[in-house]
Amino acid sequence: MKLILQFSAALAVSALAACATPTGDTVLPTSIKTDAMLTIVTSGDPETQLMALVLTRSAKAAGEAPRILLCSAGGDLALAEAPESALMPLQPQGASPQGVLKALITEGVQVDVCAIYLPNRTFGKEALIEGVGVAKPDDIGKLIASPEIEILSF
Repeated sequence: MKLILQFSAALAVSALAACATPTGDTVLPTSIKTDAMLTIVTSGDPETQLMALVLTRSAKAAGEAPRILLCSAGGDLALAEAPESALMPLQPQGASPQGVLKALITEGVQVDVCAIYLPNRTFGKEALIEGVGVAKPDDIGKLIASPEIEILSF
């Protein structure tokens, strides 16, 4: 059975994982899986975008093998000329959504825009930042259908 986590559930897991012991050591749940995961970002809200990418990065650090799919307003994160909201640093770490996305790409995470993102815009693949591809519906469909894949949707 595939597990689909909603934003609030993902935040709860993140909060639990971020709990620290009195010595300052991080306490992680003992049942962390090391399977693949798919993060789908459709929101245009910069806080939601950043949280999605921060949680994905944390999951990667905990052993997950993430892949990111950017659709609709989420696809705008992948633009070389991204909206100002994608570039603005947010608190508490002063990171921007696109900055964390670029870091994940540098760390080897596959990032794609939805197959219908570019055909519904006035620009093509040349408008995307380096390292972002275009998803193939068959490939994403196989991921979604796989019981081993954890899906986070924001």
